[in-house]
Amino acid sequence: MEPWKPWDELLAELEAKEEQAKLGGGPNRLEAHKAKGKLPCRERIDTLVDPGSFREINMLAETQTFEFDMQRKKILGDGVVTGFATIKGRKVLVYAQDVTVFGGSAGRAHGEKINLLLRSARKVGVPVIGLYESAGGRIQDGMQNESGYGQMFWENTQCSGVVPQIAAIMGACTGGGVYSPAIMDFIVQVKGSAQMFITGPGVIKEVTGEEITFEELGGAAVHSRESGVAHLAADNDEHCSKQIRQLWSYQPSNNRQTAPVVESQDDPDRKNDNLIEIVPAEPTKTYDMHHVIHELVDSGDFFEIHPSFARNIIVGFGRLTGKVAGVVANQPRVLGGVIDIDAADKSARFIRFCDCFNIPLVVLADVPGYLPGSDQEKRGII
Repeated sequence: MEPWKPWDELLAELEAKEEQAKLGGGPNRLEAHKAKGKLPCRERIDTLVDPGSFREINMLAETQTFEFDMQRKKILGDGVVTGFATIKGRKVLVYAQDVTVFGGSAGRAHGEKINLLLRSARKVGVPVIGLYESAGGRIQDGMQNESGYGQMFWENTQCSGVVPQIAAIMGACTGGGVYSPAIMDFIVQVKGSAQMFITGPGVIKEVTGEEITFEELGGAAVHSRESGVAHLAADNDEHCSKQIRQLWSYQPSNNRQTAPVVESQDDPDRKNDNLIEIVPAEPTKTYDMHHVIHELVDSGDFFEIHPSFARNIIVGFGRLTGKVAGVVANQPRVLGGVIDIDAADKSARFIRFCDCFNIPLVVLADVPGYLPGSDQEKRGII
């Protein structure tokens, strides 16, 4: 039996391990990451949450991964930082993947740390925010990874409709690294430095012969405008955090609460003659529904979701007398405001979220009907 160590010695060892954990994959990899214009995972958390509010948990969890020489390589933290904090004084659970450790891939300990956070979110009724940069599942962990990474999707599904889940795509996310964000409520993707795809350009070229770049395959322009997978696009890491903070301000902590109410400076009994000027009397003339929305909501403050995708319909959050409301509106300026498959999917996803989290809806209807055509019928508009 080993002799007892003095308390001061144990404390010094613990502090040394904590400092080692903060280095992730090592100082060289951290510097290379910063050289790309990206923030390290802990700095990403710091830009998101209230200053000094983050408390890390499971910091010293070790990787369970075997190297090719079958020697276990132990890295503290296993490539993900997890903990709790506040945003604008409200509690949140946060995790951020560390790409300097095995490319941010999710191993057993990595997955179990995130799963604990997701389970805790349901128990205490607190939202979850994930900051993603991952090469997917860590194949070196083999079947040991099933209880970590594989269970993550189940935990995400169990949280759905119970607590809000927000994902930030802040680097290249491939394979399993995009499954979890895809089943969360909202995705914010950073332009230029972040991509999402199941299989990368190399695999696609090998299988189909198609040559395509990372950005063309899964960049923010693709997913915020064409696929609709990303709800918002951010200019950089800091802008991404700002958008998440703003989005979070319109949401309740869980499905048993209502969204926070703020004091309104807008008179609810005010008259608004501008609406008469915006909406034309002639049905053949078009107008921008954004102008109508800005006239209706408190102080013209409207936070649009999916602004670049299916632009013939508008969805987003605003406030009326200080209370949050979801807005669903046809957009006559784009395709005459007709409803196509993408517009239907976009609005349905938003309506389901509002329904789950007790957010009332304001519907502004000006629609000629559904988009006719064989393409829409073949794709299943019915």
